[in-house]
Amino acid sequence: MTDLVYEQPLNEKIRSYLRLEYLNKQLCNNLNHDHQHRCFYPLFSLCELSERCDYRNEVLKDIERNLLQLSKWQELEHVDSEQIRFYIQALTQAREPLQRPERCGSQLKQDRFLSALRQRFGMPGACCNFDLPQLHFWLAKPWEERRQDYQAWISHFDPLLTPITLLLQLTRSTADFDNATAHAGFYQGDSTQALSLVRVKVDASHGCYPTISGHKNRYAIHFVQFDQQRHSDRSIEFLLATCA
Repeated sequence: MTDLVYEQPLNEKIRSYLRLEYLNKQLCNNLNHDHQHRCFYPLFSLCELSERCDYRNEVLKDIERNLLQLSKWQELEHVDSEQIRFYIQALTQAREPLQRPERCGSQLKQDRFLSALRQRFGMPGACCNFDLPQLHFWLAKPWEERRQDYQAWISHFDPLLTPITLLLQLTRSTADFDNATAHAGFYQGDSTQALSLVRVKVDASHGCYPTISGHKNRYAIHFVQFDQQRHSDRSIEFLLATCA
């Protein structure tokens, strides 16, 4: 068995960031392995989310806020100056493409091949050869050629996904994992500062998983036995990180 990390956002902004990060990881995985038509599901999910909400203003505000904070940390003693300089440079570079007027992924609407596929992919079992002969043709191309197509499509979202990856790295870096115990499968905590993310690392050999709830100043963790799908009555040792 191995340690599993579970994360619970405590505000809508981090919730959105985590969803986009999850899709980004799937996109990157699809670039390394030939998943045939399944590669389109995270791509179209990302298109859907970016059309519903323009995340740019929120991300730009976060970049500015973090750049200001990093600049203050630079003046402190006993800090990792090299790491701080890395994030300042990376966030500064990521800010520029995000300031362009067009919304990320909007150009993909003009791609007739993707538009035809996207209309069908929401229907159960609608990816058969007779439904989408163009998909059948595309899947017959060499993997390297399809990989280049896929890379070109997902590159439209790089201006959004790159800074979100950096911002989540910084969020997670605000807290280290500490030992904790859930007595009778329950743990509750609070914080005087506003929290944005709760992270739980637990050994899978315990046979349970955490369900986490809460808001910026208080949170609760219930451990559920997977086999029985009920609340655990055992004491569970785990690691906890609460990120600002």
